[in-house]
Amino acid sequence: MSITWSAYKRARRRSRQAWAILGLAGVTVVTGLSWYFITGQFSTAEPWAAGPSEAPVYNSAWMKPLRGASPVAPEKAIDALERLAVQGRAAKSDYDRAAFGQAWADVDRNGCDTRNDILRRDLAAVEFTEGSSCKVGGGSFQEPYTGAWVTFRRGQDTSSAVQIDHVVALADAWQKGAQQLTVQQRQVFANDPLNLIAADGPANGKKGAGDAATWLPGNKNFRCHYVARQISVKAAYQLWITQAEKDAMKRVLSSCPEQQTIYSDR
Repeated sequence: MSITWSAYKRARRRSRQAWAILGLAGVTVVTGLSWYFITGQFSTAEPWAAGPSEAPVYNSAWMKPLRGASPVAPEKAIDALERLAVQGRAAKSDYDRAAFGQAWADVDRNGCDTRNDILRRDLAAVEFTEGSSCKVGGGSFQEPYTGAWVTFRRGQDTSSAVQIDHVVALADAWQKGAQQLTVQQRQVFANDPLNLIAADGPANGKKGAGDAATWLPGNKNFRCHYVARQISVKAAYQLWITQAEKDAMKRVLSSCPEQQTIYSDR
């Protein structure tokens, strides 16, 4: 009987050890799967989680005020949205980029074209090309649409990595009231720092002429600022929005009801 009882105790001990090993293995598997899906191959963590939530507008150190748009009042973006007219798109068949004047003209007459003004405004560690105090040759920044760090280096094969995006695309503006602006107002619109952001080239290409109903930045942290900026631009130039566009803007702003319009003291 003692031999049987001893054997029983050994069996119990082995059983407990086996269950302990199985438990440890289970924890290891769960931990491994958690890493795999959270930070591994099928990452569910958003790579733009630390992306910027806003972008600059105006720097009086080298940019001069533009005339041609109504001033943007500081208020809740959702309130400004409610005052925008809602109607359908006008025809796009007669849209021509030339209707907005020369691309990247020196509209503020500070001696530098608009593209270089915006690169200088948005990039950090800016380098100018040799002999120039205007032409940006390089720099880097945490790009707002993707949240990724992007490096700009001027060159035939590299300049397109950073593009200057019209927050309200010119073709979209054309279909929503810009046809009624004067030639001078359209040129100001196309060069207004309020409506311009340095952006990742591929991301900007995906946006195209889309409005908020068809495209939003992948960096979710930036969406409230982005939508508020579109609202501010449309308010300044008295452009309208479609119902689908308004619905999309309201969905974004529902997560940030205190988001303000985008304005500067220029």
